[in-house]
Order: sequence, then structure tokens, then C-alpha cells
Amino acid sequence: MRAFLLLFFAATAQALHFYLDANQKRCFIEELPTDTVVEGSYRAVEWSETSQSYITNHDLGIFVEVTESETEDVLVKTNGPPEGRFTFTSHDAGDHSICLSTNYTSWFSHTHIRLYLDIVVGTTKTDVEHDRTHVSGLASKVRDLNVKLEEIRREQQYQREREADYRDLSEATNARAVWYSLAQIIVLVATCAWQLRHLKRFFEDRKSR
Repeated sequence: MRAFLLLFFAATAQALHFYLDANQKRCFIEELPTDTVVEGSYRAVEWSETSQSYITNHDLGIFVEVTESETEDVLVKTNGPPEGRFTFTSHDAGDHSICLSTNYTSWFSHTHIRLYLDIVVGTTKTDVEHDRTHVSGLASKVRDLNVKLEEIRREQQYQREREADYRDLSEATNARAVWYSLAQIIVLVATCAWQLRHLKRFFEDRKSR
């Protein structure tokens, strides 16, 4: 069973949790500009009937697969432990599918999983924190500003690409409308000319009689 959720992140972090059963896959559709870095982290816990609570099971594995919806290119495909991370960079602008599932394959399994997912879009927090240990406070602020400016530039580029697509579609529609109008005018002119010629012949025939 596969479930889809549509999410939109604009250079922000988003944390959520959801539940999975055996053989179930949960997918998220993420719309991204070109060359956008996405970092995700997850943690899965399994329901224990013995303790009546969610516990960490080290035998539990989590499959993560990220694909570009339009080209179907696979950006991430990993099988990790109950807690892990993944990072990818969008090559093209558009929707990206982020899917997670467990390594349990039995259809008769009644395993119940709670999965925590944290996604950061637009920058990798770990790299920023690492760099801050080597630069002064002022240089760190300048770097943060540059990162935000770069994110704004990518978003603007993506919006320009979408506007260009809409403009091309509008121009093509207007061109078809113009040609259709010209065809109507030509038909009307031809019809009027034929009617005038017919009337002229009619009156000439009556006059000759």
C-alpha cells in the first residue's frame, strides 16, 4: 500500500511523524527549484505488545527512495537502520517524490511503526554549523546572508522558468486565435464576393429580358 502527501517547503525545516504497517510505503511530493539541497533525517520506533509502548528495534530497516517525478531519475536509494539521514540535490525544477518503507516483507505481519521525519530544504544545517567553528561571528553572518540570497536567486529563477512556460502557452493560444479569426474573415469575404457576383448576374439576366 502506498500513500502520498503533498508538501511545500521554501528554505525551511519541517518535522512530522506518521505511522507505517508492514509492506506499506509512504511518499511525499516535494516541489523544488533547480540545484536545491535537501537534507532529511528519520527515526523509526516499533510498537511492543510486551511493554505496550514504542521501542527501538535494531532489526528494523528503513528504505528511502527519492525520485524526480518528471524524469523518474533516482536521486537516493538506501536501506538504513531505524535512525538515519539522507541528502540530495535537485537537478531539475519540479516535483520530487520522497518515499519511505520498512524492510518487513510479510503480508501477515502486524508490526506497527511510528516514523519521525525531519526535512530541511535549501541548505544543509550540519555544514553551516561546521563552518561556523572556523570563522568569526561576522563572517558567519555574511555566510548566512549569502546562503539566503542564493536561495532567493534559485526561487526567482524557478519562477521565471514557470512564467516563461505560461507566456509561451499564452502566445501559442493567441496565435491560434488570430489565425482562426483570419480564416473567418477570408470565408466571409469570399461569401460576400460570391453573393455580389450572383446578384449581379441575376439583375443582368432580368435586364436582358
